[in-house]
Amino acid sequence: MMSEKPTLKPLYWAGSTKEDLRAFPRAVRWTVGRALGAAQLGGKHEAAKPLKGFKGAGVLEIVEDHRGDTYRAVYTVRFADVVYVLHVFQKKSKKGIQTPKHILDLIRARLRDAEQEYREETKGR
Repeated sequence: MMSEKPTLKPLYWAGSTKEDLRAFPRAVRWTVGRALGAAQLGGKHEAAKPLKGFKGAGVLEIVEDHRGDTYRAVYTVRFADVVYVLHVFQKKSKKGIQTPKHILDLIRARLRDAEQEYREETKGR
């Protein structure tokens, strides 16, 4: 009996996230790509953790350190058949590990936009 090949969920990129990710160092892009690939297959990469301040585990953050810098990618798996990449950025602040409020606000706005887009896309299915 052949096992069924898992379905790869499409990635949707909010704003400039795809271009921003392309500017990251190769090793960071590789880790983020592997984590997003796992999400597309319905899994969770070891580098992905729930983002604090968002209910449940539907919004995840990949944190990757590279040569003294920290890079982050935030995505959501709240939708059954797509993965939305909400934001990618290099963390600039050297004090504290908390994500700055303006970045959390941007992620929340992009999540609302993704929810609206998803509802419109799946209406009538």
